[in-house]
Amino acid sequence: MAITDWPEDERPREKLLAHGAESLSDAELLALFLRVGVKGKSAVDLARDLLLYFGSLEKLFHAPHNALCQIHGMGSAKYCQLQAVLEMSKRALSEELRSNDAFTSPASVKAFLKLRLRGLDHEEFHALFLNTAHQLISAETLFKGSLSETRIYPREVARRALTLNAAAVIVAHNHPSGSPQPSDADLHITQQLRNTLEIIDVRLLDHCIVAAHQVISMAELGLL
Repeated sequence: MAITDWPEDERPREKLLAHGAESLSDAELLALFLRVGVKGKSAVDLARDLLLYFGSLEKLFHAPHNALCQIHGMGSAKYCQLQAVLEMSKRALSEELRSNDAFTSPASVKAFLKLRLRGLDHEEFHALFLNTAHQLISAETLFKGSLSETRIYPREVARRALTLNAAAVIVAHNHPSGSPQPSDADLHITQQLRNTLEIIDVRLLDHCIVAAHQVISMAELGLL
């Protein structure tokens, strides 16, 4: 049955207009994004199939291009749309971090880092460069690695901080394995980063680790 044949109060679009986006299920939200289904399936049916296949919205958004295109009804256009939505979310949070009060809430920083790093199948090292008021100057991906490690060069972090005239830095990387606990290597590179940045009078505020649904702060753990 097509969605247009459903009772009006059960249609995702009408439901959103009447009760807000938070009233919709993941499948209903995804159906609004898809707009149309495929032969024999409504957009909601297709959305449910996608969530069942990939396991969650998060995994769907981070699905590789070739994996998404294997699903009937999907393709390069839909993949590009998904990536655009994800990138817009990142940029919206980035704008929030540039506001005057963004860093009074560590939760906002963690949410931003989680959005950037969660769901990746390889390690990446990101840095948030801040001014003297601890407002965001730039959020950047500095290094990419394999499933289990990333080579990090403290001098490159320091060089970028100098270029941006940053006064402080928050760094972060992900653990695709799912464990958020810092390794000995994580602790060692954090110390190297702090020492290197101190030479140019830039403060390392935190080193966060993103894994699954958690973000661990080394500063909060007293490891910085």
